[in-house]
Amino acid sequence: MTAPQLYVTFPGTAREALGFYAKIFGGELSLHSFGDFNRTDGPSDAIAHGVLSGAVSLFGSDAAGGETTVKIQGAMLALLGAADPEVLHEWFDKLSDGGRILDPLAPKPWGASDGQVVDRHGLHWLIGYEGTQ
Repeated sequence: MTAPQLYVTFPGTAREALGFYAKIFGGELSLHSFGDFNRTDGPSDAIAHGVLSGAVSLFGSDAAGGETTVKIQGAMLALLGAADPEVLHEWFDKLSDGGRILDPLAPKPWGASDGQVVDRHGLHWLIGYEGTQ
């Protein structure tokens, strides 16, 4: 089954952001610069296309001239039940570093545990699992 993948346009921070996510989630990170693609609509060392493949997959690039950069409103990246609870807590804590916790990852009245964080690069995450820990 094919699922949509998030492709984020960063404001010149794609290398840093995708590296940040690779350190958190693991996986394989592949980065290609504007120069690699012979593009002249941005700095040659800017990221024209980046891919993080692994437990969590993301695509991203630096904005070329005139492109809008990421602003998440009314949407979250949900990692509900995507790993063992211990791993989800670790991911939540690492995403929180330099970010903003909107709702701590903790047991909720309906019996599940979840929380929300906006990370330092502006992505809004919903992380949780069934049951409590």
